[in-house]
Amino acid sequence: MSNPVRCTAFIGPRLLASGAPGDVAIAVKKALERETRDPVVIFDDATGRQVDFDLRGSDEEIAARLKDLNAPEQVNATRSPGRPKLGVISREVTLLPRHWDWLSQQRGGASAELRRLVDAARKADEPLQAARQAQQAADLFMMAMLGNEANYEGAARALYAADRDLFHELSEPWPADLRDHARSLAEPAFALAPGARQA
Repeated sequence: MSNPVRCTAFIGPRLLASGAPGDVAIAVKKALERETRDPVVIFDDATGRQVDFDLRGSDEEIAARLKDLNAPEQVNATRSPGRPKLGVISREVTLLPRHWDWLSQQRGGASAELRRLVDAARKADEPLQAARQAQQAADLFMMAMLGNEANYEGAARALYAADRDLFHELSEPWPADLRDHARSLAEPAFALAPGARQA
């Protein structure tokens, strides 16, 4: 199950809204209607990338356009091989004969064993992937919004070194809302720091 999409919008250095895309888009529309002079920017919290929303129409129309961002991807029903209704899609796997021989001897056959192997590898890799994704998201956000701030380069190095204490120390003088959001995005990146507790 995928996490719902979350976005955060800022007016200049001030936090405007954070949450579901529809809610954030409506808050941005209302801010723009007040003719704010500060730039309004929206970020995808999962990636740290800036996003643009279509703000035309009523609040209901905006929310309707953006509600699909929280929906899980649909399996392509036009594919006939596999079991599409269960989310199973048939694809070709190329292995050497010794691999096929080993797989055929495993409990449940080749497909079941391949699924077990992939699930085990994904589970083992999840903390590292989450840390890398957090580093990239925080870095993109920081480049866009904090690149001219004091200690930016040192904080970026601390982020990639998974040094939470140094990152917090160097980011302390930044504008509060931007600093707090950067720290929030970066937090999973520190989970694999030396001495961090492993779950």
